[in-house]
Amino acid sequence: MSLVTGYDAEFIGPGGLAVPLPVPAQETRRLDYTHFTVLLDPARRLASVTACVVDGGKLVDLPRTGGWRLDLRVPAGEQAGKSLYENNPLDRGHLVRRLDPVWGDAASAEQANRDTFTFTNAAPQVDAFNQSKDLWNGLEDHVLEYADSHDHRIVVFTGPVLDDDDPVYRGVAIPRMFWKVVAWASADDGGESRLYAAAFVLDQTPQLDDVDLATITAQALARDQVPPLGPFRTYQVPVVDVGSLTSIDLGPLLTADVLGLRPQPSSGGEPGGILIHRVPRARRWSELTRRDQIRVRSGS
Repeated sequence: MSLVTGYDAEFIGPGGLAVPLPVPAQETRRLDYTHFTVLLDPARRLASVTACVVDGGKLVDLPRTGGWRLDLRVPAGEQAGKSLYENNPLDRGHLVRRLDPVWGDAASAEQANRDTFTFTNAAPQVDAFNQSKDLWNGLEDHVLEYADSHDHRIVVFTGPVLDDDDPVYRGVAIPRMFWKVVAWASADDGGESRLYAAAFVLDQTPQLDDVDLATITAQALARDQVPPLGPFRTYQVPVVDVGSLTSIDLGPLLTADVLGLRPQPSSGGEPGGILIHRVPRARRWSELTRRDQIRVRSGS
């Protein structure tokens, strides 16, 4: 198999099934890796968007090896590197999940495995493991299990919500929310292949009121401590709401949404105040606590 470099817009299918790279509002640098692409925001020193092609029929089970490193194609000052994560409880959270691009022939799989450990693919996240974090990390698996046509192929877009009021720690503004959109093709009732998409938001904003959050954040930053972050809360949301949160153009995924364009009634706790302020419709988002709550069928 020939090596696929970067994101392939026609990976799911050509023509009407093609899924172009999302387009951020701000200027980014495109960095191609094996089976995925990072659109780096040099001002924020983090990825704005990551885009990965996943062939579930050709995944290779490789161990977690290698260490994190800078991408030498861009200046070190445009990447959040090792110093951000030293002597604190922050995780180097993979945006492109390590397992997703690791497929194909041995050389491609091994290179993809190494590529995911580039700092341009990392974002600071809380390190405490909990059930919701496990759920967030397994969303792609659930969709792959459902997408049983077209050789189990899916595309996954992930990124932080880069907001102007994110607290700045060691020169990097720390995002409190992340988003993910997964797309795949499947046959409709008439046997014709159609594009489908499911969107999710991860919120690690602590459940504090605005005054307490601002006060605790300022105190932490004054002591060179990580600003307060909360446990992961995961929501399945309309694709259009991801666009509202991020000002990223998601193209054909807006009309491929398995939820349609309307939020679903919430089945869990209400999202935090910061999130509701950004997207008022979030009051009706559906919080996920189990994999069987994820919707991958239109109208289900």
